[in-house]
Amino acid sequence: MTGSTTDPTTDPTQAGLPDNSARWDDACLAAALFAVDPVGSGGISVRALPGPVRDLWMELLRELLPPDLPVRRIPLHIADGRLLGGLDLAATLHAGRPVAERGLLAEADGGVVQLAMAERIGRSTAAYLSAALDNGEIQVERDGITARTSARVGVVALDEGANEEEQVPHTLLDRFAFLLDLGDIRYREALASDFDPSQIQSARRRLGEIEIDEEAIEMLCGTALALGVDSLRSSIAALRVARASAALAGRDRVESADVSAAARLVLAPRATRIPMPEQPDEEQQAEEPPPPPEDNQDEQKDQDQTPQQELDKPLEEQVLEAAQAAIPPNLLAMLQMGAMRQRSKSSGKSGAIQSGSLRGRPAGTRRGEPGAGARLNVIDTLRVAAPWQRLRRQERAEKGSESEVLVEVRRDDFRITRYRQRSETTTIFVVDASGSAALHRLAEAKGAVELLLADCYVRRDRVAMIAFRGPRAEILLPPTRSLVRAKRGLASLPGGGGTPLASGIDAALALADGVTRRGGTAVVILLTDGRANVNRDGIGGRAQAAEDALASARAFRVAELKALVVDMSPRPRPDAENLAREMGAVYLPLPHADARALSGAVQAVT
Repeated sequence: MTGSTTDPTTDPTQAGLPDNSARWDDACLAAALFAVDPVGSGGISVRALPGPVRDLWMELLRELLPPDLPVRRIPLHIADGRLLGGLDLAATLHAGRPVAERGLLAEADGGVVQLAMAERIGRSTAAYLSAALDNGEIQVERDGITARTSARVGVVALDEGANEEEQVPHTLLDRFAFLLDLGDIRYREALASDFDPSQIQSARRRLGEIEIDEEAIEMLCGTALALGVDSLRSSIAALRVARASAALAGRDRVESADVSAAARLVLAPRATRIPMPEQPDEEQQAEEPPPPPEDNQDEQKDQDQTPQQELDKPLEEQVLEAAQAAIPPNLLAMLQMGAMRQRSKSSGKSGAIQSGSLRGRPAGTRRGEPGAGARLNVIDTLRVAAPWQRLRRQERAEKGSESEVLVEVRRDDFRITRYRQRSETTTIFVVDASGSAALHRLAEAKGAVELLLADCYVRRDRVAMIAFRGPRAEILLPPTRSLVRAKRGLASLPGGGGTPLASGIDAALALADGVTRRGGTAVVILLTDGRANVNRDGIGGRAQAAEDALASARAFRVAELKALVVDMSPRPRPDAENLAREMGAVYLPLPHADARALSGAVQAVT
């Protein structure tokens, strides 16, 4: 009898890799629900690099969309006139009077627009799309043309961001129902879908008759509250997705399965916290006596007095569990990344993005004259000059000028191209190598830093390393791109001794300040348990050391630097959380994370 063996190359569970088949099924379901109600769902963000998995998903979506549905592609650097409608430059120059053109959003009314490289679109394009999703129409008042046209569209945003800093603008994501991430799904897991176009057509006809009761609405709103989803748009989108799910399943009203699907697909990717049941302390459990046994009469009495909300509890738990199962594993890190974006620096300071007129990616135009490296934008210059051609011809005729000028361009019409350039990022690892940290998580911290070093090397970012133990902190590795030097310095990092936390923060602040003065962007990753017992002078004393650490943290906060405090304690403690609050940093407790989980969490922030 021959035993069956499993090939690790074909079985992801045997190879130590997670099975993403369920995620692919959810992605296919999202495509079907979007095809049922593209306008009502607002949009769908698909985060994945170009490849066979994304191509399969896009092919599925094209098959499910009705053939008569208008579909338009929005290029990355689309002009406002082509997107919204406005002045037709060629026709205007030919006719000598303003001629309007129909915008791309108006052409896609009632259908779908596909946004390529959505993580790089300009703010104006994102604002126009958001307005169209909110109002279902666009209003054009530009170039002497005033028009209001219907633009009820659903958006398919293809997000090809290489890291967490490159993402679709939040103004659009807040209006989308679905947020998909196909990056970790392997080609062999992308199986054929069971949905067919006839099923979608039947669901579209049935959608307007679907009923939803107050209980289902309360379940969705309660789940959003439990997951920390504050935007009301997300709850409304979940309600619409639940109705589309019922229509797709052939039902005439929303049931618990539809509510669970909506919570899993719409609310879970937006979760800002993981709901945890409150657990009493161990001391409380020891002090509390065991509950007395209940007799049958008490049981019967409790059953008679059971309120209606107890009957609803299983449905509540079912919806919440469905949402929790779909929460991304690096939720906390992605949440912290969003908080760090909100604290971005003001213009004029060194930051991740710098504007100018010499180099970088195009970022619109502004009024000005070419010279000193500034480049003239011919198209925008002609667009500004076109509406004035008739008046300028009349002026020339009144002055008696006989020269024939096809297009008269004046100094006020000049437009020069603006560029945006991303500065170099330096990730500064500040590692607590004291005795308490070494006892707890120093080994895991070393493994995580080593993985992060390799990731920074791939992105061509600089890395630096500071260790603090004993009487003071020292720079083990100045900012460098050398992966070999970084690993050598990490391997020689010993553990043990006191915790000069204040010295570690001061050293990180000094090093980060030098990076920003040279025009770079500094990100500080502090791995510590937050307990200090050595002051700035290198003298032991827990009380003075704690005061010095908080003073250094406040000085760090004034510098407005990006920072992440990773609590290395086996159990989260208030010391590290208070330190992060004083630093103005993000607090990330990882009590049960290994090196790879810690690496993934920090990658989302850097």
